[in-house]
Amino acid sequence: MEKLIHIIPTPIGNLEDITLRSIRILSEVDLILAEDTRVTKKLLRHYNIETSMLSYHAFNEHKMVKNIINKINNGLHIGLVSDAGTPGISDPGFLLIRECIKNNIEIICLPGPTASIPALVQSGLPCERFVFEGFLPLKRGRKKRLSEIINQEKTTIIYESPHRIIKILNELSVLCPKRQIVVLKELTKIYESIYRGSVVEVLDSIGKSKIKGEFVIILNGKD
Repeated sequence: MEKLIHIIPTPIGNLEDITLRSIRILSEVDLILAEDTRVTKKLLRHYNIETSMLSYHAFNEHKMVKNIINKINNGLHIGLVSDAGTPGISDPGFLLIRECIKNNIEIICLPGPTASIPALVQSGLPCERFVFEGFLPLKRGRKKRLSEIINQEKTTIIYESPHRIIKILNELSVLCPKRQIVVLKELTKIYESIYRGSVVEVLDSIGKSKIKGEFVIILNGKD
């Protein structure tokens, strides 16, 4: 009996940004683990996929892992998705993948969407070497992490929510006001926007705009 799990990237915005293989696997698996079933349902409906779903997110993953492992061991073919992008990258997935490895379950991760690489390439900042930070800590360890980032010689990628984008830009404007930065909003969506300039300039531009959607920050390395 084959024991495996598919890790399936989903579009970060535009529903057309999904591979043919991902659509096929989503149709073939017995069960889809979804970060938010309401979000995934829109994607499945768009491609006429009727596979059953089970909610699997950051707040229940610890208590669900054992049950999921048992399902796979009993022959259930499972696919894991997040709301957008590749599971495990700033989204649930790592814990389950680690347990699958411990239980000799094959892991097949499909290539596909992620916000970090398109944002990095589109930024125009050096991208041959970079550091991915994802979401920064809200409180504990935040100052230390920011200090490490601004002293990093490589380009840094940071994810941020609309509720905290001004906060992090304010922090960076104190630490490295003249550093070149590119902030991308709502990648692949209708209202995709990009802001370029020094930290202070971008802070001023975003402060005057409608703050909505998810943000990717690309910060130039220290000279």
